[in-house]
Amino acid sequence: MRELFVAMLKEEWRIHSTMTGNLGFALFPIMIAGFTFMAAWILPVLPGIVPIDTLAFIVHALFALMGVMVGSFGIMGREFMNRRFGQASLIAYSSRSLPVSERRIFSVFIAKDVVFYLFLWVIPAVLGIAAAAPFIGLSPGLPPLLLLTFTLSFLEGLAIVFFLSTIYAHSPRIAGALIAGAALAIGGASLVGIGPAVLLPPYAFLLAPSALPLLASLVLIAVPGACSIVWATVDYPDATRRFPNALTGLVRRFRFFSNPWFVAKDALDLIRSEGGIAKLVFSFLMPLALIWVFLSVLFRFIPGISPLIVFAILLGVISSTTYNWLTEFESFSSYAFLPVDVRTVLMSKLQSYVVINIVSLAVLLAIAFGTGEAGLVVPAVLVFVSVSAYTLAVTVRLTGLYPSTMLYNARVFFTYIAAIAPVLLILIFSSIGHPWVAAAGVLLLPVAWILISRASLRWTVWEMPSY
Repeated sequence: MRELFVAMLKEEWRIHSTMTGNLGFALFPIMIAGFTFMAAWILPVLPGIVPIDTLAFIVHALFALMGVMVGSFGIMGREFMNRRFGQASLIAYSSRSLPVSERRIFSVFIAKDVVFYLFLWVIPAVLGIAAAAPFIGLSPGLPPLLLLTFTLSFLEGLAIVFFLSTIYAHSPRIAGALIAGAALAIGGASLVGIGPAVLLPPYAFLLAPSALPLLASLVLIAVPGACSIVWATVDYPDATRRFPNALTGLVRRFRFFSNPWFVAKDALDLIRSEGGIAKLVFSFLMPLALIWVFLSVLFRFIPGISPLIVFAILLGVISSTTYNWLTEFESFSSYAFLPVDVRTVLMSKLQSYVVINIVSLAVLLAIAFGTGEAGLVVPAVLVFVSVSAYTLAVTVRLTGLYPSTMLYNARVFFTYIAAIAPVLLILIFSSIGHPWVAAAGVLLLPVAWILISRASLRWTVWEMPSY
C-alpha cells in the first residue's frame, strides 16, 4: 500500500512538472502562500465593504469547487483509456496487469489526491493567512480553524464529485439524473430561503463551531467517498461505435474559417469523446452559476456596479477555460508526420474556441433580457468579447497547447494573474461611473492580436517534453 501511494505521488508530480520544470512547480505552493499573505492584509478593511461572513462563504465555496475539479476522475478515466495517449497512462489502471484490486488502487488514488492537493493549494493558503495574522490582529486560533474548514470544504467537493464521476463510469444517464436532481434541490433550497450554511457545513462550522455541522461535513465526505471506492471501476468496455461520415459536412459548415478541417476535427473530438458536451457544462456552467450567486450577494453591498457588466467581464474569463478542453488531450506529436506546423494547430484551436464561445454569448444575452437589462446589451457584449479574446490570448501566449499543465508553473501562473487581474479590476471599477465605460475594453482586441501573433512564433520553436 505504501509503495503504491509513493508511486502515485511521484506520478502526479511528474505529470505536473514535466513541462513546467521541477523548480517552477515546486514554487507554486509558495506563490499561493504569498498571494494569501498579501490578500490577508486587506481583511481589516473589508467588513465595511463586504460582510466577513459573505467573504468566508465565497472562499469556502472556492475550495469546494477546487475539490470538484480534482474529483472528476471518472469522466477523465474513460478519456484516458479510450484515447490512450502515452503521456496519460496512469498507475490507476495497473489492476489490469498486476495482482492489485481496484478498491485498493482507488483508495490509494483518493488518498494521493487528498495529500497532494492539500499541500499544493489548501495548506499554503492557510500558511499565508497565518503569517499575516500577528500583523493584522487575527486570533491565533483562526488559522487552525481555517485549515480544518478549508480542508473539509475541499474534501466535500472532491468526495461528492468523485462519487458522481464513479456513477458516470457505470452509467452516464444515472449520473446526469443525479446531477440534475442536485441542481434542482439547490435551486429549490435557495427559493425557500435555506441559507448557504446548510449547503456547505464546513462554512457553518466556521461561523459556529459545534458537533452538528462537523458531523454533517464528515458524513458528506465519508459516505460518497466510501461508495466511490466500493463501486470504483477501471473496466471501461470498448463497445463498437459506428458513426456516419460527418467530417465532410462539418467542413462545409466551417468553410468560412481558414482551417475548416481542423475545426471540424475538434468538433468531432468533443462530440464523440467521453463526456462530450457534458464536459463543457461541467467546467463552464457550474462555475458560471457559482459566480452568479456570488455577484447576487456582493451587489447588495457594493452600490453603483452594473450586475450585467461585471457578469460579462467574468464570463469572458470563464469562457477562456473552455480552451483547456480543446487542448486537454492534444499533442503536436500527433501531427508530426503531416505537413502541419504548430501555428496551424494553434490557429485552428482558436477558431474552434470562437465556435464554442457562441454558447457563452447566448448565455450573456439570456441573462441580459431575463434580468431586464437589455439596454446594456451592447456594452456587455463588447466587454465580453474583448475580455474573452484578451484572456485567451494571454493563455495561448503563456501556455500554447498545454494550458492545463503549464499554469502550474509558478512563474507562468504569476504572469497570468498579473496580466489579467489588473485589467479586470480597471474595467469593473471604471464601469461604476457609467456602464458604457466598460465598452472601452475593445482596446484589448489589438493587444490580444499581438499576443497571439507572438505566441505562434514562440510555440513553433518549442519542443514538448516527454516522460
